[in-house]
Amino acid sequence: MSKLSLILITLYVGVISAFAPVSNNINVQTRSPFVNIVAAENAAFTTTSLLAEDMSWEGEYPPSKVLGPIMSKMPSRVLGGLSLVFAFACVYSIAGSAVLQQEPDALKDGSWIRWYYILGSFGGPFAWGTHVACWIQRQNGM
Repeated sequence: MSKLSLILITLYVGVISAFAPVSNNINVQTRSPFVNIVAAENAAFTTTSLLAEDMSWEGEYPPSKVLGPIMSKMPSRVLGGLSLVFAFACVYSIAGSAVLQQEPDALKDGSWIRWYYILGSFGGPFAWGTHVACWIQRQNGM
């Protein structure tokens, strides 16, 4: 029980730390006999390619830029079609695995496991993601 508790506490702390507020202000104080540089208290970073831009929004749905550089330029019909393809791949993979599980002794020796069914099972999360992206693009008129 102690290992499970340690794992759960570690996961809990990890999830909470992901939502900790981060300050964009930097204070640099260097103490050297030759150089004494003190940055202003509210000196902010300049935006560079290494820093993420602000992805917050007002209203019911986010802007297209939250989808990234590729999907933000895709029309909603293409994303909807991709969502259907991914959903079909997931359903087909689950059905194929279910058929193979019915063979005698398939569960004992693992003969029902196929790499292409495992790959196809990733279609479920991809279908959900492209479905949400399709909805965002449709709300933004694309």
